[in-house]
Amino acid sequence: MTAPPITTTTPSDLLRIADLTATQLNALLDLADEMKNGPTWWTHPRNHAAIACLFDKPSTRTRVSFEVAAHRLGMLPIMLRPDELQLGRGEPLADTARVLSSYTAGIVVRTFAQATLEELADAASVPVVNALTDAHHPCQALADLLTL
Repeated sequence: MTAPPITTTTPSDLLRIADLTATQLNALLDLADEMKNGPTWWTHPRNHAAIACLFDKPSTRTRVSFEVAAHRLGMLPIMLRPDELQLGRGEPLADTARVLSSYTAGIVVRTFAQATLEELADAASVPVVNALTDAHHPCQALADLLTL
């Protein structure tokens, strides 16, 4: 099977479920269902791209699932804790977003404030995925919908 074509329904960021159109939501669920059933096209390396994973909040399942998914897609997951970033030393979040954008194909963020996620997404030039904020957890919502 070949990869589905990229369409205008592909969102650049996934910050909250409500941002998705019905077409985008259905396309994501269809893709997740195909991947769950094990087609071969998605297991081929994606040019050894890297994905930054910023985890301000500790996690087990979310962190492992993103790390394994990146690996299965042939990507290098770069897991970053708050103490490994310069944010605590005065580097603006926008600068961090721009730097990570220059090295990675995407940024996964698990943080507290939705505003922090949105500020990072505004400054990033690569897709940003919300892995949990105090306000939204779109990946969990997608997993729940897929299960239903």
